[in-house]
Amino acid sequence: MSEGKDDRRTKLERLRAEGIDPFPHQFDGVVPVETIHAAHGNLEPGQETGQAYRVAGRLAARRGHGGAAFLDLVDRSGRIQLHARKDALGDESFERLVSLDLGDLIGVDGTAFKSRRGELTLAVTGWQLLAKSLLAPPEKFHGLEDIETRYRQREVDLIANEEVRELFILRSKAISAIRRWFDDHGFLEVETPVLQPLYGGALARPFVTHHNALDRDFYLRIATELYLKRLIVGGLEKVYEIGKDFRNEGISPKHSPEFTMLEWYEAYADYNDVARELEELVSYVAREAGYAGEVDFSPPWRRVKLRDAIHEKTGIDVLENRDKDSLIAAAKDKGIELDPSESWPQLVDELLSKYVEPDLIQPTFVMDYPVELSPFAKDHRSESGLVERWEAFCLGIEFSNAFTELNDPDEQRARFEAQTVLTQEGDQETQPFDEDFIRALEHGMPPTGGVGVGIDRLVMILSGRTSIREVILFPAMRGGESPKVRLPEQS
Repeated sequence: MSEGKDDRRTKLERLRAEGIDPFPHQFDGVVPVETIHAAHGNLEPGQETGQAYRVAGRLAARRGHGGAAFLDLVDRSGRIQLHARKDALGDESFERLVSLDLGDLIGVDGTAFKSRRGELTLAVTGWQLLAKSLLAPPEKFHGLEDIETRYRQREVDLIANEEVRELFILRSKAISAIRRWFDDHGFLEVETPVLQPLYGGALARPFVTHHNALDRDFYLRIATELYLKRLIVGGLEKVYEIGKDFRNEGISPKHSPEFTMLEWYEAYADYNDVARELEELVSYVAREAGYAGEVDFSPPWRRVKLRDAIHEKTGIDVLENRDKDSLIAAAKDKGIELDPSESWPQLVDELLSKYVEPDLIQPTFVMDYPVELSPFAKDHRSESGLVERWEAFCLGIEFSNAFTELNDPDEQRARFEAQTVLTQEGDQETQPFDEDFIRALEHGMPPTGGVGVGIDRLVMILSGRTSIREVILFPAMRGGESPKVRLPEQS
């Protein structure tokens, strides 16, 4: 039977009564476990080194009897076996060490050797309790499988599941690689407002909050696009931002209300230029993150026009059916039922998402979208009614979106007005009229290519995960009791 919370608290009080601080302030000189494995991986069984190390981590296993015991210690980088002997530590220190609970955090001094069974081990010369664990870890550290617990208590998930730790280390490496690539290519990392007086830059419903001192509502940003393009107007020319966006939409395996986006904008470039940059960026990030899956990220990626992609899968020509009623009728002729309550752009997007996206396994650019789907993209230079826009897909996931950016303020004003009409028709995911952005364009914005990349979805692709909640440390969850918050009184 596993120990209960009271047993651990009893041990905690006993340690304090014995004059031992169960939560000391520091433990200097620690090296990662992987450092020891890298230095001594080639030792022969039974070979000793005399090389001393100091490690720290969580006690994950314990076995042995009499005057010797083997323990497993786990840190962020891996696991190492510890060999504790009573004749080396003394009776009191040895007994206290072997009486620790699984999950306790300890610091250990020891010398490296390879056991006769061939396992790299530290012979313990000294140790210190660093934090007493008052809650038992998942049974025998064999893993935690309950989804609700894993997502709501990610710290327990990280303790129990090594592959989860590896996933979030991969995520960190990917984001670091993204920053290196942009810094090395002359881009400036910038920060734009999260609280915005008017949301924009995407077709989505916002979250609304209220600022007490200013006595006005603000929106949590749904995109960084409009502010970043104002920086292009200001002459910064090559900018990028990695940050949180928030969209008040449904939760699905590909959607989270809070997510991380990379956006970059480059003056004097178009959507073809930034497509080549995305190919290079993702290929670089995959290498730096140690990707070893089935996807070939090597440039160039496949390119297909949106019209052709939908027609190939459904037999419907969306550009020959440019209004909602004719598109619904054309779909019905092909045995496809579309929702008459949705707008024409929403129906086109549904055809793309449902019939094309799932089969785009290798990296693919879907190019040249109808203007109705793209209020910020520049008109196609050779095909009427289209804009220069692409979306990038991989493993059936859309993870990036890009335009040759619209920089004509009068045309932008007309696009905003068209969005207003869609709003009046009941579409709740439209772009509101942004007079400040139009005024910025009136100062003159150079030809510009802009890209958004969903970091969470890119990590899904690189890690082979199928749910966005797997790659977000603390995802939003349905159900559960809302925490009670006591707000301070206003002065």
